[in-house]
Amino acid sequence: MSASTEALKEHIEELKLIDHHVHGVVRDNPSVESFSNMITESDRTPKTLDDALDTQVGFAVRRWCAPLLGLEKHASAHDYFTKRIELGNEKVNRTLLKAANIDHYLLETGFKGDEIHGIAGMQELTGAKFDEVLRLETMAQSWAETSGTTAENFPSTFAAHLAEKGKHAVGLKTIAAYRIGLDFDPKRPEGQELQRALDAWFSDIAAGKDARITDPVIIRHIIWQGIDLGLPIQFHIGYGDPDLNLDKCDPLLMTELIRITEKLNIPILLLHNYPYQRNAGYLAQMFRNVYLDVGLAVNYSGARSPAIIAESLELAPFNKILFSSDAWGLPELTYLGTRLFRNGLYEVLSEWVDKGEWSLADAKHVCDSIAFKNARTAYSLK
Repeated sequence: MSASTEALKEHIEELKLIDHHVHGVVRDNPSVESFSNMITESDRTPKTLDDALDTQVGFAVRRWCAPLLGLEKHASAHDYFTKRIELGNEKVNRTLLKAANIDHYLLETGFKGDEIHGIAGMQELTGAKFDEVLRLETMAQSWAETSGTTAENFPSTFAAHLAEKGKHAVGLKTIAAYRIGLDFDPKRPEGQELQRALDAWFSDIAAGKDARITDPVIIRHIIWQGIDLGLPIQFHIGYGDPDLNLDKCDPLLMTELIRITEKLNIPILLLHNYPYQRNAGYLAQMFRNVYLDVGLAVNYSGARSPAIIAESLELAPFNKILFSSDAWGLPELTYLGTRLFRNGLYEVLSEWVDKGEWSLADAKHVCDSIAFKNARTAYSLK
């Protein structure tokens, strides 16, 4: 290790991280089945724990998390889970979240919030700073079901509700990629088109049917209500659970919406992006308001994550790339999000510094930008 790369490694290990998209960890000890399900994005639970950990992310858990819980590196799947239960979930949460060393969490609270710690619980576990990101679809569904609003006045009442909640949030998120894909009409829906969709949705709710929003018109409407609020909007892109169609999750499909929001000065945050990280980098270069991260992909690609990090650094301006873990449920995913990010960033940048392609000062600058500076800019954080 040269003096320059040694200095770079030390700098990366000491980075203060802002995780701009993350969820809480589970409160209770997971069963083998729930652990196996949470360690994969697929909801088709592996038949055995060995199956669940016979993956890049599983190998990374056994390599990096096992020693933090008092086991040897690469402990068996059985030994790892047994030790996890022996220590208890609170101890595991505290140990792995402390090791993650995240300074500031932007917590998205709209998915299965009854199973995981919210902001108060996560603050108690970590001592870190927290801000909230609101999930549009979850908020809209809850408002339609519980507020007493009607199909006729939903647009006005939900806009007021969103504005009130937005006073205490730093950003919004949409899962349009899951519900309708990203090839939707970017124009604001209005008039009879919107009212027909709302009438049908409220009729279903009144009939006791699932209130889950799947109508493209309603999803477009709540996205536009988010745009009207002026907060940064996160879009899930690419890799996710089987609920989505991956071919409809390419961020290039959003190009016209990005053009519109650029004129309105609305920051668009493209989340995670695998396998479209190069496409996201292109959009970040082309448009002033586009940012990206490769969180989630880093966790789940394990030893191959440096290649994904390198691809995210190809076209995107370095003031447009953010850090996230997108961890949900398991503190292993939060810790791996940071550990593999630091490892991968060092592996990629140290080679460029050693070859003389980058200076050490430039490498440190890019590390700081991705780790915390760009999030402060995108979300106007104090």
